[in-house]
Amino acid sequence: MTDEPTVTRNAETSRYEIRVGDVLAGFAEYKERPGEILFVHTELDPAFQGRGLAPVLAAQALADAVASGDTIVPYCPYIARYLKRNDVPGAEIRWPQLPDDPTEATPE
Repeated sequence: MTDEPTVTRNAETSRYEIRVGDVLAGFAEYKERPGEILFVHTELDPAFQGRGLAPVLAAQALADAVASGDTIVPYCPYIARYLKRNDVPGAEIRWPQLPDDPTEATPE
């Protein structure tokens, strides 16, 4: 078993998953609309926090979204923060208008 993280897109569950060996360490959920991918939630298992996996997950998920040609819509606070702090070559981003209450921010 390797400790190198791998990121894959799981279309059945609408999420990008990061694994360490064969153990699921976290995921970034998304929803698809024609020409867009809406990132709605990112979660890392507490057992894997502090190992630098969240930025690996974000970088690879966003790179895959760019490669697909979809516009990225970051509803997820982690993905939005990552996009503000890091250059994602070729990324087309549509920043959502979020309400003051973040619990109302999830797209329909």
